[in-house]
Amino acid sequence: QVQLVESGGGLVQAGGSLRLSCAASRSIFSFNHMGWYRQAPGKQREFVATITSGGSRNYADSVKGRFTISRDNAKDTVYLQMNSLKPEDTAVYYCNGVQDGSSRFDYWGQGTQVTVSS
Repeated sequence: QVQLVESGGGLVQAGGSLRLSCAASRSIFSFNHMGWYRQAPGKQREFVATITSGGSRNYADSVKGRFTISRDNAKDTVYLQMNSLKPEDTAVYYCNGVQDGSSRFDYWGQGTQVTVSS
């Protein structure tokens, strides 16, 4: 059973920074890509950023230039560095890992709360 464990959430003022971590219970090379999603109260879960096993990155328009996704293969950990945070970034952030072969499997962490005060 694969586990993804997020950490690093918290309360921060607008303009501040946080770094989220997602530790996997096995090699992150086993995932075709890993990413971050978020869900604000009363809203659907939305894509934030993703990084492939080859290191290619993709970002939602709302976070481009402010957030950076990265991976440490030796630690089997994916990070999300969030700078210039805005109140609208407030959400529960979820780590996602995808295995996409003959069938697609999505793995999710339990989520970590990020609250940005104005």
